[in-house]
Amino acid sequence: MKALVFAAGLGTRLRPITDHMPKALVPVAGVPMLERVILKLASQGCDSFVVNVHHFASMIEDYLADKANFGLPIAISEERAEPLETGGGIKHAAPLLHSAEGRFLVHNADILSTLDVGWFIGHDTPGTLATLLVREVPSDRYLLFDDDMRLTGWTNVKTGEVKSPYLPDYDPSAYHKLSFCGIHIISEEVFPAMASWPDKFSIIDFYLSMAASSTIKGVLAPADMRLVDIGSPDGLREAEALAARF
Repeated sequence: MKALVFAAGLGTRLRPITDHMPKALVPVAGVPMLERVILKLASQGCDSFVVNVHHFASMIEDYLADKANFGLPIAISEERAEPLETGGGIKHAAPLLHSAEGRFLVHNADILSTLDVGWFIGHDTPGTLATLLVREVPSDRYLLFDDDMRLTGWTNVKTGEVKSPYLPDYDPSAYHKLSFCGIHIISEEVFPAMASWPDKFSIIDFYLSMAASSTIKGVLAPADMRLVDIGSPDGLREAEALAARF
């Protein structure tokens, strides 16, 4: 399966480190997080890659060139003018994401986990617009799923904000509140649906807009999965301590 790795982030929470390098090249126990993610995905079912770049884009391109792309097919999706957010990044990379399978995996470069990616690919549901890896962890923001694990909405429990295609007759308390892991498998059928969207948008907003007309499923991560968001100093320290497990 082809994989898109998001590496365009500014990494503002990791300053001053990211004043001099892209977040994706910040080392975790001596190995840049981008390298860790690509090599893990390559060992667990992904055979070609697209990496989107913005902040210090040339440093990422040079790093991959110096590593001979780890012997893997890797294409670059450039967002040099401005980062296009998650939905815009996928839309912009569309020409590079086509494959015989018609589906591709998306993974944030600043996420490290003990997930067996092959297991997740095996739990992808053909015919769905997307399959999202989710877990039961405390958060302010949740995706909302019905008993069949179909996406129905989103809520911020701190502010009370709710988003759903089923508003106003929608009760978020009737649905399962789950946190998105930043790992998902997407059908190429999203590209025609994205044609009318702007260049820059959130993939979650897109999913919510499509949830009533298309099937977007959640897959609950294994209970023992460890996942670290390395986008903050605390996350980086946690990832350093757990590096051997990733």
